[in-house]
Amino acid sequence: MLYFFLFICLVGCFLLGMTWLRIGLFNISGKAMEDWLKKVTSTPVKGMLVGIVMTAILQSSSAVMVITVGLVSARVLAFPQTIGIILGTNIGTTFTLEFLSYDLSRLIIPLLVFGLFFLFFKRTKINSLGYILTGFAIIISSMKAFEWLATPLTQLNLVQHILYLISDHLIYGFIFSILLTACIQSSTVMTGIAMSFLSAGIFPLETGIIIMLGANIGTCITGLLASIGAGEEARLTAFAHIWLNIVGALLFVPFISQLANLCRNLTESLETQLAHASVLFNLICSFLVLPFATKFGRFIIQIHGKKNT
Repeated sequence: MLYFFLFICLVGCFLLGMTWLRIGLFNISGKAMEDWLKKVTSTPVKGMLVGIVMTAILQSSSAVMVITVGLVSARVLAFPQTIGIILGTNIGTTFTLEFLSYDLSRLIIPLLVFGLFFLFFKRTKINSLGYILTGFAIIISSMKAFEWLATPLTQLNLVQHILYLISDHLIYGFIFSILLTACIQSSTVMTGIAMSFLSAGIFPLETGIIIMLGANIGTCITGLLASIGAGEEARLTAFAHIWLNIVGALLFVPFISQLANLCRNLTESLETQLAHASVLFNLICSFLVLPFATKFGRFIIQIHGKKNT
């Protein structure tokens, strides 16, 4: 029971770190990002570039989706403009995982000390820097703690049963990841936990990849919730995000072994292998859809748009 409690606490800490990081980055650049988003999304390619940059800066595809849905609801953006942004957010969110795949444990104390110090300043930029540094320290600490907790946690019968199911039956791992990510509303947190367990040798890379694929679907819940009551085009934007991530994940499921072998050849680090798998998955899916972005938008309108009777 204690280990479950610690696990839940660590998930909360990871989410807190992501939230503080997001707050700091948004306070520094959020308004400028929104203005930029309004101006340069005239084509799917431009939209994708904007989505990549915004997500890399704000460190959250969910945050960018909420901003996008909000702008669509306010009629600042039209639904077709959002397709490229969605493709970009899927790529941009992988930057965080690549960063976290390195051993940054030596930076925890300096980041925490400077971060807490800067939080006492009233000046927005300095205070925001405090949120960013403290957020990073909490995230890195949480991942190291997950790695430590993984071994004793897996000694529990219930956890062993769950790990058996998701390791030997990937479909269970896929569904489990979707549901858990929908609850915590962060694919980065879910994949980060998988990276920690992978590093501890709890399950193979293939299981980590199926969890990552499921997390990409589960994170769509944030945009869907944001679109409730926000109007027709905002709803279409949320459904476009869901369709893109579901179809992309299902297309990759038969090729998990090939993707895992490719990533093993790229690096020996288990955490980095999963981070690379996330990058490759999102890059391939986004670039496959990009040439058909306009037709995809029409497809979403045809399926989910209001029917004229």
